[in-house]
Amino acid sequence: MTSATPTTAHPFGLVVLDMAGTTVADGGLVEQAFSAAARHLGVQPGSDEHERQLAYVRATMGESKISVFRHLFGDEDRARYANSAFEEAYGELVDGGRVAPLPGAREAVERLTAEGRTVVLTTGFARATQDAILAALGWQDLVPLTLCPADAGGRGRPYPDMVLAAFLRTTAVDDVRRIAVAGDTSYDMLSGVRSGAGIVAGVLTGAHARDQLARHGATHVLGSVAELPDLIARAEA
Repeated sequence: MTSATPTTAHPFGLVVLDMAGTTVADGGLVEQAFSAAARHLGVQPGSDEHERQLAYVRATMGESKISVFRHLFGDEDRARYANSAFEEAYGELVDGGRVAPLPGAREAVERLTAEGRTVVLTTGFARATQDAILAALGWQDLVPLTLCPADAGGRGRPYPDMVLAAFLRTTAVDDVRRIAVAGDTSYDMLSGVRSGAGIVAGVLTGAHARDQLARHGATHVLGSVAELPDLIARAEA
């Protein structure tokens, strides 16, 4: 019996990248938008409750935002209200020019693509927010597929669903071990590990530090996503 023919010549033919904190600099907009959403539910900035909730938001960076609000506010209606307020506030900040590509991010994506790899961008935000970020950066046509939690059954990170959705939808590789995942949060790392990806790279341009990324399964920790193409090339050598 012969083995299946790989869909790409590269051992790592599918690269799944997080957006905010990994390829996109947002200057702390998540916390600002959260504070705006919390105010809608009577939680005032500077209060003990606000600080408690903000600590949870920081610890769970990368998770689907509706999941975060479900944990914080319990009631589904309140969670959905908070999530809508968050998305509206974040969208306004994006429209105000408050996001930018991280240095070398676009070049890294373009190099990976030129090498024949398929690159997918993922986020814990809702589709409308993801689209607003892509439009603000002029990245609508940068990659063939972008995914948010709703595109993968509704569960975001730390579940592996978005990575596996990228695997299934692109058919770029024939084995999950041929996926490379990169992100800036512990949840990105857990998602990559749980998907079976062969490379799970943490980057130090976002929410979490080296020890958090390593503790949650990073196979490599990089200064930024700009270093990822060289890491993949070395892994294939």
